Amino acid sequence: MAIKVGIIGIGNQGGYYAEHMNYSKYLELTAVADINPARLEWAEKTVPHAARFADAIEMLDSGLVEACIVVTPHYDHPRYAMECMKRGIHVLVDKPAGVYTKQVKEMNAMADAHPEIKFGVMFCLRTIEVYQKVHDLIASGDFGEMRRMNWIITTWYRPQAYYDSGAWRATWAGEGGAVLMNQCPHQLDLLQWMCGVPKKVHSHLHFGKWHDIETEDDATVYMEFANGATGVFITSTGDARGTNRLEIQMDKGRFIVENDVLTIETYEMAEQDFSKASTTPFDTMSYTTEEFHGKTPDRFHFIVLDAWAEAVLGTGEMIADGREGLNSTMLTNAMQLSTFIGQTVEQPIDDELYYAELMKRVATSRQKTNVREVVADTSNTFGSAK
Repeated sequence: MAIKVGIIGIGNQGGYYAEHMNYSKYLELTAVADINPARLEWAEKTVPHAARFADAIEMLDSGLVEACIVVTPHYDHPRYAMECMKRGIHVLVDKPAGVYTKQVKEMNAMADAHPEIKFGVMFCLRTIEVYQKVHDLIASGDFGEMRRMNWIITTWYRPQAYYDSGAWRATWAGEGGAVLMNQCPHQLDLLQWMCGVPKKVHSHLHFGKWHDIETEDDATVYMEFANGATGVFITSTGDARGTNRLEIQMDKGRFIVENDVLTIETYEMAEQDFSKASTTPFDTMSYTTEEFHGKTPDRFHFIVLDAWAEAVLGTGEMIADGREGLNSTMLTNAMQLSTFIGQTVEQPIDDELYYAELMKRVATSRQKTNVREVVADTSNTFGSAK
């Protein structure tokens, strides 16, 4: 049974979904909506079987869609998700769930009021097996508690042309951020999914350090977790040759993810027990090492979409419930707020304070004059997420 699906926003990512909807086992593209006439002309040529709308609400009211994928600029993700819910239309939003926690909480509250709606979010990196394995190892409790995590994820390189390709990109008014709001919701979701939401965040963000933009393109963040574990998160869109390395130190081992390989080091006993038992000042503990070569699936976006479709059909579960998008949005907001006010921020953040600080920046957000609108093929950018 095919589910009739519409897409709101057929730019880079939405266009990819539309053009390749045949990858889905369950979804039939029946309509698209975009405010850009050029994109509707593209749709007429590329997906002529799909009805075209210049207004998303008209599409939702057309009766042509049972489910909808929202791939608009970020501020509009909650708005259109809620419009879908009001009409009984199942909805999946692209990441991030929203720009600020106030709007995401409003969206989640509406989802709670409509439990019949299957509400998902596009956290496609949860389909990568090495991260699934780390999640399961930590959740098992076999390695004790986490002590420290470090993640350097600088493989999100973007040249200036990327930021010049859209008037909304990397502006406070149009996007609400840059690398933390656009690229790293993937890793921030994985961070909270595997390690939990940190309780304290202190960030050093740089705004327009490597590009002519007003929002953050370089970030170094210190975190503290509820059990006393610490963490450092580093990301940038300015490193021509970046690194993606995650290291998690546990009581009884260490997990390292790099180059799609998970290295698992298992200690002979918990470090605190070894430290108490050893009588040798420079003693070291023995350990064993194994490698886990998990799969990074092709077209992982469509794995998420098909899992959402199976939830709609009642035959499966979603990869990520849309309500879970709040955690990564809260992390992004906390990282930005810490630099905005120059202080450590505790979770949950003060929603009103963040919103007020964001709106200060929105009020002075500059109008871009150097825009060269380009809709690019995103299929070769997914590897940066690995």
